[in-house]
Amino acid sequence: MISLNRRPFLRCFLLCLMPLALEAQVNSPAANGFMPRDGSIPEANKPKYPPLTNELRGDIYMARKMYREAIDMYRMGSPDSPVLANKIGIAFHQLMQLDLAKKNYERAIKLDPKYSEAINNLGTIYYSQKSYRRSIGCYKRALRYTHPTASIYANLGAAYFGRKNYKQATEYYEEALKLDPDVFEHHSSFGTLMQERTVEERATYHLYMAKMYAKSGANERAIIYLRKALEEGVKDRDKIPSMPEFAVLVKTPAFLELLAANPKPL
Repeated sequence: MISLNRRPFLRCFLLCLMPLALEAQVNSPAANGFMPRDGSIPEANKPKYPPLTNELRGDIYMARKMYREAIDMYRMGSPDSPVLANKIGIAFHQLMQLDLAKKNYERAIKLDPKYSEAINNLGTIYYSQKSYRRSIGCYKRALRYTHPTASIYANLGAAYFGRKNYKQATEYYEEALKLDPDVFEHHSSFGTLMQERTVEERATYHLYMAKMYAKSGANERAIIYLRKALEEGVKDRDKIPSMPEFAVLVKTPAFLELLAANPKPL
C-alpha cells in the first residue's frame, strides 16, 4: 500500500474553512463588544487568509480523493512548476495510472533535478514494477538532496526487502524508525512525498517489524506485528522465543499468551 503525507492537503482544506469561522467570530457582538449600525465588519477585524489558488483548489480535491478534478486544477497552474508536475504525478499514481504518474514525476525532475520528493516518487514507480535496483537508486539520490527523511529510509528498506536483502532492509527500517517512531503506522494520507510499503512476503516482513519494535522498546506494537506474522504462516515459529530481539519480551504476559494461543495461519 502506498502512503502519503496528508498534512499539506488537509491544512489547505482547513484554511479554506477558516474564513467562515473567522467571519462568525467577527460578527459576534460578544466577541467585539459592539455591532456597527450598518452591519459592516471593521477593517481591522476582517479575516486574513490566503487566496484560493488553483493549486490550493487541487489540494482540496486531493484531500477529498477527487483526483481527476485535482489534476484539472493543477494543470491550470504554471507548466514550468516542478511542484505541480509532482502533484499531478501523485494524483495519477492514486488513480493507478502509473505510466502517466511516471511521466509527470520525470517532468518534475527535469524542471528541478534536485527535487527530492519527485525523485522519491519516481522510485515508488520502479518499486511497483519490481525494478528494485532502480528504485534504490532513486531513493538514495533523493536523500542526497534533502535532510534524512524517515519515509525515504522506509522506502529503501522495502526495496532491499524486495531483493531479499533482509540485513540491509532491517538497517534502513531501523533508521526510519529512529527518525519517526510512527513511520510504519501512517495510513491513507496525502502529500508531496510518497511512501511505499507494499511487500510480498508479508509473514517475513511482519516478523522483522516485530523484531524492530521489540528492540526499540515498543512492546505493544511488537506483539501486534508478531501476531500478524504467526497468522500469515511465518517459518520457524518454534524458534521465535529464542530469537535475541525478543529477549525482553519473552517473559511478558502478552508474549506468553500469544505463544500459548499459537495462532494458526489464516
